[in-house]
This record gives sequence, structure tokens and C-alpha cells, in this order.
Amino acid sequence: MRRWLLTSVIISLFFLAACGERTHPRPVAKGADKPAYGDTLVVGSIGEPSTLIPILASDSASHDVAGLVYNGLVRYDKNLKLEGELAKSWDVSNDGLTITFHLRRGVKWHDGHDFTSRDVLYTYRVTIDPKTPTAYADAFKQVKMAEAPDPYTFRVTYANPFAPALESWAMAILPAHLLEGKDITKSDLSRHPVGTGPYIFKEWVAGQKITLTANPDYWEGRPYIGSYVYRIIPDNSTMFMELKSGGLDLMNLSPVQYQRETTTQQFTARFNKYRYPAFAYAYLGYNLRHPLFRDRRVRQALTSAINKDEIVHGVLLGMGQVAHGPYKPGTWAFNPHIADFEYNPERARRLLTEAGWRDKNSDGILVRNGKPFSFEILTNQGNDLRLRTALIIQQRLRAIGIDVRIRVIEWAAFLSQYVDKGNFQAVLLGWTIGQDPDIFDVWHSSKTAPKELNFIGYKNAEIDRLLEEGRSTFDMEKRRRCYWRIQDILAEDQPYTFLYVPDALPVVNARFHGIEPAPAGITYNLIKWYVPKEEQIYP
Repeated sequence: MRRWLLTSVIISLFFLAACGERTHPRPVAKGADKPAYGDTLVVGSIGEPSTLIPILASDSASHDVAGLVYNGLVRYDKNLKLEGELAKSWDVSNDGLTITFHLRRGVKWHDGHDFTSRDVLYTYRVTIDPKTPTAYADAFKQVKMAEAPDPYTFRVTYANPFAPALESWAMAILPAHLLEGKDITKSDLSRHPVGTGPYIFKEWVAGQKITLTANPDYWEGRPYIGSYVYRIIPDNSTMFMELKSGGLDLMNLSPVQYQRETTTQQFTARFNKYRYPAFAYAYLGYNLRHPLFRDRRVRQALTSAINKDEIVHGVLLGMGQVAHGPYKPGTWAFNPHIADFEYNPERARRLLTEAGWRDKNSDGILVRNGKPFSFEILTNQGNDLRLRTALIIQQRLRAIGIDVRIRVIEWAAFLSQYVDKGNFQAVLLGWTIGQDPDIFDVWHSSKTAPKELNFIGYKNAEIDRLLEEGRSTFDMEKRRRCYWRIQDILAEDQPYTFLYVPDALPVVNARFHGIEPAPAGITYNLIKWYVPKEEQIYP
């Protein structure tokens, strides 16, 4: 989800965090560190994209690749401030209801066609089309009128103030000349995308890799790195071996790998490591349609039985922090006074007793109406942190009389067969957090349909009202009050057990230069990365 990739923040805090820890790059001979075109960046991922049409995708793997093929009208810069992308500038009316985008001239689609306002208008229309299965329509449904008065002007007028309006136009713009009048769900662009971005799609070998090549005519300048290869490796340990053997140039390390397996002089001479708080959180989500989880006391008990500090220190090795809600600590929307359910097994037992789970069978498992308290946690293959977290949760819940089974499923099947269809009891997953605190798509009761983001089926009338109120004003203090109250309600309802906010731990081969850590992380300026000619290893 590009908007969540996928957030307003205290810039100085994240700047210190992003720049505060990295290994030193290896020395470079005088005169050798000169930008040059060429070489290939090979990136490892545990997940394979579901589709490369961004509005149809809700998984990070799809957006990781599509983000290099497509552009939005706006984007976040290195300091997490909005700047123009396909829009060189924009004007906002005094009442905040109308945005007029002035589009860049001379931008070409990868097939040579001109980019114009027709493409933006088509993207808007197809996104709000009821026949389009997208999770992102709601932001665009706030638009009262969209118009393209000339090829390089696009104007939208909102019926009411809509705080995330400008940020919503970071959504990838699609090519009207290839999609207009066609069924987008059957388009070949899902596997062979055509964008305006810095990289051009070359091939997709299912289950193995996706290859992109540098766009020589990119409006911002040709990327230095000639090719980008996205390798699908479902197992993190295998991926790490590939990194060390030279088969990968970039991956996200696990805490164990970061602290214990990448400290040798040989490794630090070949790679640079980075560490900064991720814009993400992990959670255990309960299917609220399932009878086991309809009673709030049961969900409160489950959270009370889980030791989050144990997970942060035992799984993340301290490289992260406990999560208490859907916002990252330190951001302006984060409520520092959340009354979350801390680790308290006795309270968990008391709450379960109140909910009718009183007796134990011969295995020591709680029983109600003759049925044992037993459920299954689903998580995705290849994420060792989630599996280890699930194992700790399994042990803690067993201690209070709950039987938990863990099932690990390949990423694409996990999304399409289980999450999208609501075919689960509980899931251990993560969200990437957006820059704007609007969380309508994940928590509003209208977003519970198949393939939408409120897949646990959470419904709360006060949350709905606050979400609507929070996005309908530009007054930051009013918005803050809405989001603080939302966090209080979620802490009481416990539809998720919010687990942790991890540190991002990327590692990059040291031959890549031009990396500048910033609040936005390290890949925001990927088109400026380069390998000096004498260090290039791929033709």
C-alpha cells in the first residue's frame, strides 16, 4: 500500500535515528569514487508480488517493485515532506477544498507515449469504479469533481475538508492509453507493467525473480544503476547465504544476523549496515467474526497473557520497541498515555473466567460448553521474526490454558486464500505506517469487504465517527484529539494485540555509493546510487 509505505513525524527524531548507526564504508582510492552508469542491484525478498498494477495490490512486495516502475503526482522527500513528482507544483484554494496540479511536460510512458492529465483523470475514475477491486478507493471518493482542463493541468475539488487529500495523490498514475475502456483486472499490465518511473519492466520469472532496467529517458535523469533484480527467496537464512556468497546486494537483516553474524572484518569490508526505526508495527490480529474472539474480555486476556517485552528482547534482541497501538512512538498522532493491557497472567485468567472459560480438560486446556479453547495462528513463510514471535505467544498462552497451533503459509497463498477471504482465526502480520495518521482503510467498518484492509471485521461506531472527523479537518490539534481517542478505544477493545515496532536493518554491498541515510531511510534516492566503473561486476 503505497500510502502506508506503507506517514507527520518529528523530523529531527527520525533524522538522528536514521543516521545514528551504520558501519563505515571501506576506503576508496583517491579519484575512484566517481559516479558511473552500469552494474546491477540485486535485492532479496521473501515475498513475490501479487500484481504490478498498484491499485489492485495491498502487499508490500508488489509496491516495492511497482514503486520503481510508476510515479505518483507527489511523493515524500528525504525529510518526509511532500514534494512534486509527476506534478511539478500545485495550488490549494483558500478554503482547502480545491487542488490544482501543474503537471510536468515531456514525461514519457515507457512505451513512448506522452504523459498527460488524461492519465491522472483515468486513474481517478478507475480507482472509484465499483467494479475495480481496490482497497484505496475511499480517499478518491471524497472528491466532488475531477477535471483536466488542459493536457498539463489536473484539478480536484472536495466536498468537505479532507486532510489526507494531497498525500493521497502519491498513488501511482496509470497509463490511460493502455487501460481505458478495458477490464483492469484482466490487463496484461499486472505482469508486464508500463509506467513513467525510473526503471522499465523487463521480465518476471515466476517464483524466482523480476528484472527491471534503467529508464534512459527518465524525467529526473537516467538512474546510474543499469538494472534492478528483485529475487524471491522465501527463506531468510537462505537469503543471507546468498548475500554472503555474492548472489545478493541488498536485504533486510534479522536482529541475530545484524548483531552476531555480520561483525567480522571480512563482512564489514564488503557490506555497509544501517539501522533506524521502521515505519511499521507487528500485530496479532483476531478474526472478530469467529465466535472465540467476539467477547472483548477474551481479547483483553490474550493480550494480558503475552509478554511484549520478552518478544522485543528475545526476538528483536532489543532492536525495536513495544507497540501499544497503530502509531509509531514519537509521531505527533501517537498517544503516550494509552492504557494498554500490560503483561499480567493473573488478570488474563480472571478475564477468561468471567468470559465462561472455567474448567480444564485432561490436557490442562480451558473448556467452555464442552469445547476446548484452541485456535490457529497463521503467518507467512520466510519471516523468522514472526515465527519466533508466534512460538513465544504459543508458550505464554499455553501457560493460561489455551492451545495454540501455528501454521506457516507461502506469502501469495497466505494473502489470496486466507487473509483476503477472511479464512483464518488469528494472523500474525505487520503494517507499514503511512505518513499521514489517517487509518480509515484499516479500521473503518465500511472497509471489511473481501480484499479490503479491515479483514478482521472490526466495527465500532465511535471509531467510525472519529476516523471521519479526523480526516475532515485541517486543524492538527483537533485531529490529534481524534487519533488519541481512537488509540484509547483500540486499547480497550484489543481487536489486535499490538506487538512491536521493529528497527529497520538493511545491509548493502559496499560497492554501491551515493547512499545517504535520512528520515526517509536509505532507498529514497535509489536513482542516485552508483558503482564506480572499476568496481562494477555485472555487464
